[in-house]
Amino acid sequence: MASLLETVAKDLIQQIKDDTLVLPSLPEVCLKVRDLAEDIESNIPQLADLIIKDAALTARIIKVSNSSLIRTPSEVTDLVTAVSRLGINFTSNLAMGLAMEQLFQATSDVVDKRMRSIWQQSTEVASICHVLASHYTKLHAEEALLAGLIHKIGALPVLKYAEDNSALLNDGFALDKLVEKLHPVIGTHILKAWHFPKDILNVPSQYLKFDREIEQADYADLVTVAVLQCHANTDHPYAKLDWSTIHAFDRVGLSPDMDIAEAIDLSEDISSLLE
Repeated sequence: MASLLETVAKDLIQQIKDDTLVLPSLPEVCLKVRDLAEDIESNIPQLADLIIKDAALTARIIKVSNSSLIRTPSEVTDLVTAVSRLGINFTSNLAMGLAMEQLFQATSDVVDKRMRSIWQQSTEVASICHVLASHYTKLHAEEALLAGLIHKIGALPVLKYAEDNSALLNDGFALDKLVEKLHPVIGTHILKAWHFPKDILNVPSQYLKFDREIEQADYADLVTVAVLQCHANTDHPYAKLDWSTIHAFDRVGLSPDMDIAEAIDLSEDISSLLE
């Protein structure tokens, strides 16, 4: 297994250096939504007109606007009102994140299972990041949500590579090890290619650096805490770490002993909103 891991890892890293690694492309709706949101002359009806062309995306945005995440006083039934409630920036980041789910599709059952698992975990992490940003920090909740959704985006090229490599496809343990080893550096490479904001660029490469020392909490800190919270009370190695030594908790303002799900009273499971 070691030789397989080393060979594949070396090949993928070389592809990054040579700029030949095939990277996933942002769905067209993501690019259009981002361009419109960045246009200072754009308005809410224009954004709604763009999003409404995607029926599934429209339904999910309306669902979020009616959730405990937003705590609106009355039910929203149309997209323009939903975008008004959420705001252009939040709607833009939410739409981009949800549209990215299209990338997590595979032709083989082995890879498809892993992609679905990563996406499910990413939505859970994104939900916790949004709550942490809203209740504990001065970081923007909409960017926190996006940071959670893209924290393992680097797994995609690795899994796509595996679909064309029978040895890797037949060795699930080696495949998982390869994803864990390479997704941080590949994730950063992807986000740079996608021209993501600087505040989020470092998330894939930094969120697993539990000994990181910085002055103020950033989005990588939120993802660190969220990922650990996702593995609380499980047999995962992260749950067995001494969280009191992980300073991301201090910077975010959350006690390592606190269960975020219990700390904040939410009337529904936020992660289900992103499904």
